[in-house]
Amino acid sequence: MALDLACHGFDVAVHYRGSADEAQATARDCADLGARAQTFQADLSDEAAARALLPAVVRVFGQVDAVVNNASDFEYDNPASFSYALMERQWRANTAPAIVLAQALHEQVTARGATGCVVNLLDQKLWNQNPDYLSHTLSKAALEAATTMLAMGLAPAVRVCGVAPGVTLLSGAMADGEFERAHRMTPLRRSSTPEDIARAVRFLIESPAITGTTVLVDGGQHLAGQPRDVMFLARQNAQEM
Repeated sequence: MALDLACHGFDVAVHYRGSADEAQATARDCADLGARAQTFQADLSDEAAARALLPAVVRVFGQVDAVVNNASDFEYDNPASFSYALMERQWRANTAPAIVLAQALHEQVTARGATGCVVNLLDQKLWNQNPDYLSHTLSKAALEAATTMLAMGLAPAVRVCGVAPGVTLLSGAMADGEFERAHRMTPLRRSSTPEDIARAVRFLIESPAITGTTVLVDGGQHLAGQPRDVMFLARQNAQEM
């Protein structure tokens, strides 16, 4: 997403929590594409750090026009293993920071008489629910609801949209073969790629008449009823072969 935006004329602030080397490499790659780019560290599960992030970016860049909320915690649980502790970790990483950063963008663009856009990364699973990753799914469901409410509450200065990816990158305990099988388990026989997601994010940032809605970029995965997370279905298919 950062590289795609840099390719299309955007300067990029790259946030990271602990992956400093990877963030700096991304910023260098953005700079090589002609963008102004810099990294910013923050643990977004800490409210004070989350609230300090956008002002820190403004001090360096002078203004912020868009926020892409992609940071996410991803831990497994199900109805049998659910706990308050895991639910709280998921909400503090996946839901609350996106709201805080939307607040901050609204304050910043309103102060200078401008407009801005927030894009929240969600999950196609919200339209195709199953009990795996219960707390993660709940946190993303809350963020999807927040996307609608923020779009109403922060208009007209800030548009708020969502992008819901399908199987895009290796995650959790998924092996390479399982990922390849899962990626094909859609009506289009392919799910989303990083390039697909980046294109959708940029489309929303550049579309001034779109707010309060989510674009599902998943090869149609949400159309196929799946009783479990696609990782487990791909693993089951491999065992049956």
